[in-house]
Amino acid sequence: QVQLVESGGGLVQAGGSLRLSCTASVSDFRIDAMGWYRQAPGNQRELVATTTMSGSGSTIYADSVKGRFTIFGDNAKNAVYLQMNSLKPEDSAVYFCKAIVTNMARVRSMYWGQGTQVTVSS
Repeated sequence: QVQLVESGGGLVQAGGSLRLSCTASVSDFRIDAMGWYRQAPGNQRELVATTTMSGSGSTIYADSVKGRFTIFGDNAKNAVYLQMNSLKPEDSAVYFCKAIVTNMARVRSMYWGQGTQVTVSS
């Protein structure tokens, strides 16, 4: 089984910064990629940023966060971080960590964290 534990959410003023952390507890799995998604009330869950956890560490960002957010993974700690700068009120949402893993039988699965609230006041 894989468990994801997120932390770092909170209340911040517009223009401020927050760093989200997500650590995966894994056993007999390889973590292929980790990422962050967010969901605001009444909206669908949307991609924020993802990164591969091996090789080149390639990243993908939503257009709305490019230049303001940075995602980086730590393979040794099975963790992914999201540095959020220049926050805007529209960034307010519950942020969810996601991990794509492969088990010993080479079966790929996806896991979600419980979510952490980010609120940006104007």
